[in-house]
Amino acid sequence: MERIAIVGGGLAGSLISVFLANRGFDVHLFEKRPDLRKNKMSAGKSINLALSERGINALKKVGLDKQVLDTGIPMRGRMMHPQSGELTFQPYGKEEQAIYSVSRGLLNIKLLELADERPNIHLYFNSNCVDANLQEGIVYFEDGDGKRSEFKADRVLGSDGAFSAIRYEMQTKGRFDYSQTYLQHGYKELCILPASNGEFKLDKNCLHIWPRESFMLIALPNLDGTFTCTLFFQIDGPLSFDSIKTPEDLDAFFDVYFPDVKGLIHNLHDDFFKNPIGQLCTVRCFPWTNGKMALIGDAAHAVVPFYGQGMNCSFEDCVVFDELLEKHYPNWDLIFSEYQSLRKPNTDAIANLALQNFIEMRDRVGDKSFLHYKHVEHDLCSLYPDRFKSQYELVTFSNVPYKFALEQGERNTALVNKIISLGLENQLSDQSLILPLFDTYL
Repeated sequence: MERIAIVGGGLAGSLISVFLANRGFDVHLFEKRPDLRKNKMSAGKSINLALSERGINALKKVGLDKQVLDTGIPMRGRMMHPQSGELTFQPYGKEEQAIYSVSRGLLNIKLLELADERPNIHLYFNSNCVDANLQEGIVYFEDGDGKRSEFKADRVLGSDGAFSAIRYEMQTKGRFDYSQTYLQHGYKELCILPASNGEFKLDKNCLHIWPRESFMLIALPNLDGTFTCTLFFQIDGPLSFDSIKTPEDLDAFFDVYFPDVKGLIHNLHDDFFKNPIGQLCTVRCFPWTNGKMALIGDAAHAVVPFYGQGMNCSFEDCVVFDELLEKHYPNWDLIFSEYQSLRKPNTDAIANLALQNFIEMRDRVGDKSFLHYKHVEHDLCSLYPDRFKSQYELVTFSNVPYKFALEQGERNTALVNKIISLGLENQLSDQSLILPLFDTYL
């Protein structure tokens, strides 16, 4: 059977290796970091993952869904923490619908363990990709001592992240569209420890958000009673990471903007000044394939984390790729061509949705008119489940194309705004009034 090299042993790389091994390929997985199973992931840059339907669907196909869900915590909605102090809960969907807070490092370890169980998957760590011959399928690596080696494969998948070496080689060959766009915000990780009795200090079944118009703090629960907190904040400027230089500056900032959470965060000073500032970047490129090589996951489409779909989207890449193997193998040209044509419009759509959701999360979720809009939208979902699904529901609790969800969301917005403008919010159950509007807008 053909030999496949996977460059990058993160979430997408380790998952696609299992899909390929299950189809009988001789899979060689190369990762530049040490083995995560033996080396703890460095603190401060993890951002908990929000596992939802697309990711669960992918894990189910390799038999890992139950094991991963058992290590996650269901979050059934957003808990808003405004500066004024009153809490507001915004459900994500129906009562039984939830997204799951999971640890990136733990999930990566489980995927590597699953890969290691396959006799036709070979794992290589401390193998940094430094060059590649796209047409010949040759990848060049350096180990931690600078020793260089090469590996020739029948096909190569580049799953080496937002700063992919495989993608860089594609860029240098011409006729390659590429953009790398940074937000003016970065992020810093903090931690809320459990109470002395081991209980959670906040509602564990919510994603907690402290929206502050131009920046925000979020907190996701962990099984051990802690919350992983992430401050999304301007990197420089008069109110920014750069403007907070001393513990006194930090205390004053939290006293004004996050007084209710200041006492909850463990070692606030140490975490803030020691943990690195993460960058928030959107990567778009095309084509995703060249010669014997193709990109998958963040290497093809890194997105900002504000829709909680980065991992889910990458896992969906793996599902689509596997389905195309089933459909077209051994015609690799057709597999590669159809793969990128199917995925590119959808990954562009979720990139746009993630950027839009950042604005919603940081400065709209506390707005009264927005909350009214969401209330009407939620009621429509409940009253007309077969006719009306929110954009969030389509993205998070289904496997419909992201592009469809984006376009349907625009139609939903027009419909809900029309209902509000007509003053029909209290007559939503009157089908004679609402169904004609569905026919017009949906």
